[in-house]
Amino acid sequence: MTGPAGLEPENWPETPEQAVPVQERLRRLVVVRDDFPTPLTRIAAVDAHYSEHDGCTWAAVAEMDPDTLELTRSVLLVQPTRFPYVPGFLSFREVPAMAAALALLPVPPDLVVVDGQGIAHPRRFGLASHLGVVTGLPTIGVAKSRLVGRYEEPGPERGAVSPMFHRKEMVGVALRTRPGTRPVFVSAGHRVGLESAVELVLRFSPRWRLSEPIRLADAVSRMH
Repeated sequence: MTGPAGLEPENWPETPEQAVPVQERLRRLVVVRDDFPTPLTRIAAVDAHYSEHDGCTWAAVAEMDPDTLELTRSVLLVQPTRFPYVPGFLSFREVPAMAAALALLPVPPDLVVVDGQGIAHPRRFGLASHLGVVTGLPTIGVAKSRLVGRYEEPGPERGAVSPMFHRKEMVGVALRTRPGTRPVFVSAGHRVGLESAVELVLRFSPRWRLSEPIRLADAVSRMH
């Protein structure tokens, strides 16, 4: 796996101590303004699961039509897991397999929806931001739970948002995608501003709490 960040596989960190300076360096490359193609012609979502008995990571890509939200292509790839499970460093466990799976698409997607944090991270470099910097692709972070930050509960209606602050900085929002359900946590990943990220997550979540791309990527990742 290679990318504009220049991290070759043999240089990939294997411990949190090695990973912190990499996060500190690469987070400077994150772009939190809109820099993605419009109109969108193809989008993708990524997800990963682990097989503990053989030490492997299964990464899935669901490519979709952004207008119909119909699945157009899927990829499922397995790689050895090369980083331990440590909160705040999930991207070092998942990004290698995710980036390799995305590279198998014949044409890069215009946008990648990631089941994880963007800049809503202690060092502003969560899974979505890391994947975006390594691949160069526009990414959005959509997490099912909060990692950092304080927020007020958003209103009960679909589309209600509440800003999320960490160390006096707005790092994302809690977004109600469906009335009567818990919010999801949206943050800029790379090359997508927060306002656009919220609009796109709502657009891609017409029926359920979780966006359709993430639901499909999760389903593909469990097909092994």
